[in-house]
Amino acid sequence: MNEYLSQVNALSFYLIVAAVLLFITIMCLYILIKCYRAGIKIGMDKAVLKKTITSSATFTLLPSISILLGVVALSGTLGVPLSWLRLSVIGSLQYELNVAEIAAQSIGLSGLRLEEMSLQAFITIALVMTVGILGGLFFTIFFLKKYLAKLKSNPKKETNSESKPGFGAHATTAMFIGLCGAYIGAYIGKAVPRQGSDIMPLLVALVAAAAMAVFEILIQKKGKASLENFSLAASMLVAMAAAVGFGFIL
Repeated sequence: MNEYLSQVNALSFYLIVAAVLLFITIMCLYILIKCYRAGIKIGMDKAVLKKTITSSATFTLLPSISILLGVVALSGTLGVPLSWLRLSVIGSLQYELNVAEIAAQSIGLSGLRLEEMSLQAFITIALVMTVGILGGLFFTIFFLKKYLAKLKSNPKKETNSESKPGFGAHATTAMFIGLCGAYIGAYIGKAVPRQGSDIMPLLVALVAAAAMAVFEILIQKKGKASLENFSLAASMLVAMAAAVGFGFIL
């Protein structure tokens, strides 16, 4: 197991990931400078531009906490470099954790368990995670320009009443509910009293759901919109703490 961890956390792997992220950082800074100069060129106030940059940078800090937690969660079995890369470029927290778990189970593992991992399993999981996220990238490259042109040519008419959500919103909601149902169903199946039953995942899921529900009440009912930026990260921290507590109790 120590050999596996040394392979997935090898120095060469760190250097490759660092080079990729350095390139992306330089590209982002280049675009930022070009946009700033373009704003100056069209007559925008420098103070407004600087305030926009500062507020945008500040706004990204709180949501990034949940991403950092995702890196921590994945690094225990997939190593730091891959987890760092996947959640720093075009990956998302919900996607990476779910797909990694699904890929692990598809190759015969019980889940992302360090004691079951091998280099072959690591390569398969990394490949599935990478290929699965490419759909959005290819869509952006080949279809986004045409899609934006269509939106501009057919703008929605503004009305005084609230607009109803479209098919996309309903499809996303249905997909999310289906995903939650699949996982909760699996947790309930593990919790059924029998030899080797495990109630821990279900209890942790319920605690996480309760924590998120509290945040949603505060955001929607109490007008605490600022909590939305770190509700996911806070719910994850509460669930992790609960998992530790249940570990001692159970």
